[in-house]
Amino acid sequence: MSTYRVIHLVGSSSTSWEDAAKSAVEQAAAHLEDLRVAEVEMLDIRLQDNKVIEYRARVHASFKYNPEIH
Repeated sequence: MSTYRVIHLVGSSSTSWEDAAKSAVEQAAAHLEDLRVAEVEMLDIRLQDNKVIEYRARVHASFKYNPEIH
């Protein structure tokens, strides 16, 4: 039996929500081992002077929990 930990991430991109979600997962993968599933929870945008300046994706990501490491 395995146990997984779920974390919340927020990625951002100046080009798309897809790139924002990808950025969040890639950054997490650089610091965590064995990422399994990521789920986009919410998408939003930042505006400045009535123009979109940033796409943001809130992501839940799960990875295998190893109590000896974490």
